[in-house]
Amino acid sequence: MVTYIIRRLIWGVVMLAIVSMITFAIFFLVPRLAGATSESLAARYVGRTATAEQVKLAAERLGFNDPLVVQYGRFAKGIVAGADYSYGPTVEHCPAPCLGYSFLSRLPVWPDLLDRVPVTGSLAIGAAIIWLIAGVATGVISALRRGSLFDRAAMSVALAGVSLPIFFTGIVSLVLFSYGRPFAITAPGGSYTPFLTNPALWAYGLILPWITLAFLYAAGYARLTRSGMLETMNEDYIRTARAKGLTERVVVVKHGLRGALTPILTIFGLDLGLLMGGAVLTESTFSLPGIGKYAIDAIVNQDLPKVMGVVLVAAFFVVLANLLVDLLYAVVDPRVRLA
Repeated sequence: MVTYIIRRLIWGVVMLAIVSMITFAIFFLVPRLAGATSESLAARYVGRTATAEQVKLAAERLGFNDPLVVQYGRFAKGIVAGADYSYGPTVEHCPAPCLGYSFLSRLPVWPDLLDRVPVTGSLAIGAAIIWLIAGVATGVISALRRGSLFDRAAMSVALAGVSLPIFFTGIVSLVLFSYGRPFAITAPGGSYTPFLTNPALWAYGLILPWITLAFLYAAGYARLTRSGMLETMNEDYIRTARAKGLTERVVVVKHGLRGALTPILTIFGLDLGLLMGGAVLTESTFSLPGIGKYAIDAIVNQDLPKVMGVVLVAAFFVVLANLLVDLLYAVVDPRVRLA
């Protein structure tokens, strides 16, 4: 087990390094292949009112005239050891881990992202708990009552949930339950209170985003669980378990559901990892100050260091989620052995 974890951690670090290379190439190599110059890249950092001389000086100070290999080495070194940016009359220090320095806000990217992780984490984890319980439970019941009225109704709702985009269901939910009458029972958009400040207000402000986001994912999980349960319940070991005289509850939960959870666990790890990197549409719809809204604002303002920082943080959460999923395989399915 320890050897497996160490090996997976090493591969996780390698994957993060590869992602950093690809991210750097997208923002610096691809524009050059398209004809961009050092000055045109530097113009994104000095604003629209800068003169040609100021743009040329900024390109030199930011190192855009250096070879791309040297620029990436400087970027990677900044993540590990921090970096100094000579911009204007002063030298700005970006402490490690330096995921970039925003020359528009004159602030390092990492502290901004760190302030927004609790918002995105609260949204993602809360919604994940709801959609996992609701989706799996609905899928199991639908599989056990195949062809019944509940099965048809649940799968119809699941189809609608998968088809409707989050910005549509989010706006409709706000209109009905936050701003409408007489159902104005939830907090309006942009209502976020830190958990340690007031847990009750924290939950009250996030309950509608949780349900809206969970509705989208629970629909897919219900369909996936139903499909897995229908396949698992026809296996020979299920008939053997029933022949031994085990109760139906034990047969369904301990034997049937555990066999159907492996693909669900895989998808759950990917979904949760991606959401931890920023639930872009949900945070924008409900005006939550998380990583997703931070990314949207950075794109609108063409603040490229912030965008690069969000990509790297999202990659970290995806790699971490995949590591946890690999470790949970052995818990869910006893046929899996970690070596």
